[in-house]
Amino acid sequence: MSGELFGQVAIVTGGASGIGAASAALLAGAGATVIVADLQEAADGTGRFVAHDVTSEESWKALLADVLEREGRLDIMVNNAGISGGPGNIETTTVENWQHVQAIDSEGVFLGSKYAIEGMKKTGPGKPATRGSIVNISSVAGLIGSAGPTAYTAAKGAVRLLSKSVALYCAEQKYDIRCNSVHPGGVDTAIFNPLWQVVGHEQGKAFIGARHPIGRMSEASELGEVVLFLASDRSSFITGAEIVADGAITAGLMRRSLFAPP
Repeated sequence: MSGELFGQVAIVTGGASGIGAASAALLAGAGATVIVADLQEAADGTGRFVAHDVTSEESWKALLADVLEREGRLDIMVNNAGISGGPGNIETTTVENWQHVQAIDSEGVFLGSKYAIEGMKKTGPGKPATRGSIVNISSVAGLIGSAGPTAYTAAKGAVRLLSKSVALYCAEQKYDIRCNSVHPGGVDTAIFNPLWQVVGHEQGKAFIGARHPIGRMSEASELGEVVLFLASDRSSFITGAEIVADGAITAGLMRRSLFAPP
């Protein structure tokens, strides 16, 4: 696959760690020029780092202007930055927490999609026509209901339908810009650090992994491969889709769940 994205430019938000870092590394390995947009720079990160706040429209304007000036084009946007927001349910979630989670996990993806389209419409000597791929990282929580965390679940559900709206709008405008959402199950990233600190990393992974029919959590690199596929021309006919990589959590009940003796 080396070189399949040669000449293309990608922005990865939250690209300093977790799924974002794995995606950035794989995109760069396929030949893309990668801009890692995050609040903090990774010690040994991939690509060019730009300090960026996904909740700020001014930060998005500055990021896009910087990329278009320095790299000259935008082809791939991975809206990955997100937080869990804690375990609050509908009774315990405060308005402040709700708004904070929505600003990052939902509005940040809205702004990322909005400015991705603006950037991908720019043409030049190496890019004669509007074209691009937007990959929005949602969650299994954006597909099925949960008693909590309420703010996170609502935000990730919004990402799912926002992505479909973006895909349909771009198709309507004949932009040749695709947009899809990715829905991971449990992934071994820093979002689980509060649990790891309480029960330990390996015990926590086993606990979460046992709740996946496949029997384990995902590694960030496995989700990065999904992002790479959606960013590349190998997925050229896929837009408005929800790509589920959840170890079969949403597939349904396994037979032993219903009929195994207590």
